[in-house]
Amino acid sequence: MSAKLIKGTEIREQILTEIADEVATIKRGHGAVPGLVTILVGENPASISYVTLKIKTAHRLGFNEIQDTQPIDIPEEELLALIDKYNNDDTINGILVQLPLPDHIDEKKVLNALDPDKDVDGFHPINVGRLMIGGDEVKFPPCTPAGIQEMIVRSGIETKGAEVVVVGRSNIVGKPIANMMFQKGPGANATVTVVHTGTKNLDAHCKRADILIVAAGVPDLVKPEWIKPGSCVIDVGVNRVGEKPSKKDPNKMVAVLKGDVDFDAAKEIAGYITPVPGGVGPMTITMLMKNTLKSLKFKLGIQ
Repeated sequence: MSAKLIKGTEIREQILTEIADEVATIKRGHGAVPGLVTILVGENPASISYVTLKIKTAHRLGFNEIQDTQPIDIPEEELLALIDKYNNDDTINGILVQLPLPDHIDEKKVLNALDPDKDVDGFHPINVGRLMIGGDEVKFPPCTPAGIQEMIVRSGIETKGAEVVVVGRSNIVGKPIANMMFQKGPGANATVTVVHTGTKNLDAHCKRADILIVAAGVPDLVKPEWIKPGSCVIDVGVNRVGEKPSKKDPNKMVAVLKGDVDFDAAKEIAGYITPVPGGVGPMTITMLMKNTLKSLKFKLGIQ
């Protein structure tokens, strides 16, 4: 029997509807809406695609959205001054600096310049520390890990006491989702093991997992025989492995994407599994919007 698909596209729609309703309620009661600014330096095609979708989503939810695009040769001092301007703008609740940045700009310096209370990506060291402490200290969990946790919870998967294995140790996904899953609270209370491509007996660790979260960036890294029957498999990997003609326009080539898990084989063993694409990916912008709404609520003193 094939695994139940955990579809990020469907869960995204549930959450966006909830956000839109809450934004409308706050607007009626307080005369305020979430303000989000995205700073884009240069014209990286992947960044433009992401920012375009973010703008569309923000407008749909009734946010005040500002797209601030800067030339690729903007001096670092000017970019830092721009961030400071938005840090001090009371109408802005969230600031997103789109990565990657040009080589002449110190990425760490830029991220550290953000007001932690407007860092809706959750990358500022203060927000990383808040995440480590857990509980009420957490303001903005990083968006992709937060999306993963939402998918697990909304799919009705028990996390309390579960064996969670995270494959990958990045600052963006692996480390934060591991931290989030072993905290006290709903959607957590798990026993977590973090492994990576340098781990001995990687397969043996994966076989123990009730919940297997794979974010290594290696196509088909996890083999079907590594998966515990009936487990939940969250595949974060989005790897471009080739091109194929578009179904809509055969003369146009589109990317062929694969996850870090052998999906076709794994879905016959797992109990739940995320597809690639259409799994974790759609959740990232969704959780960015949720964090921005949270920032406004913190400002207004709304629980």
